[in-house]
Amino acid sequence: MINLLPPDTKNDIALSRRNFMLFKISIVLFGSILGMLLITQGGVFYMKQSKTAYAAQVQGSQDAIKSQNLESVQTKVEEISGNIKLTTDVLSREILFSKLLKQIGAVMPANTSLSDLKISKTERSVVLTAVASDYNTGTQIQVNLADPANKIFDKADIINITCSDAATDPRYPCTVIIRTQFSDNKSYLFIAPEGPKS
Repeated sequence: MINLLPPDTKNDIALSRRNFMLFKISIVLFGSILGMLLITQGGVFYMKQSKTAYAAQVQGSQDAIKSQNLESVQTKVEEISGNIKLTTDVLSREILFSKLLKQIGAVMPANTSLSDLKISKTERSVVLTAVASDYNTGTQIQVNLADPANKIFDKADIINITCSDAATDPRYPCTVIIRTQFSDNKSYLFIAPEGPKS
């Protein structure tokens, strides 16, 4: 098809088509902007409504908590927590005698016998009284109890060793008294104390 229109008319037609396309694009952009504004306003309105509803719900919950006398319940909870802490603290210092005696018996040298055991909870120590066949065997008890490889006590000190021919049992003429010091984390403690918190 041959276009016989003059060049000015052709340019006017092309410009009018371009202007019409630009007008359509402008309408689409304007509609999009208007849509986004409406969505934004709707979101803001929804958020305000939600905020009001949540504020009312929180206020209702606070009123319900106050009406249920939360303060007295909280005081009781704190009292129970204090009792649990006290119980744990007491149990952490309790000693499982079966384990302690088993460990001491395992390191006692031959020709010795444990005759008495006194525990001082305030000093975390044990005073052991044992009998031995002679002086050297009596000192060996202290060496065995103090040995870190045995993992019973942190330290053991001899308080007294006496040997007498008038002993009750002639097999054990020597009496040995030893003071030992507990360490914190031993298997014979009922509950091992917690280490320092960082």
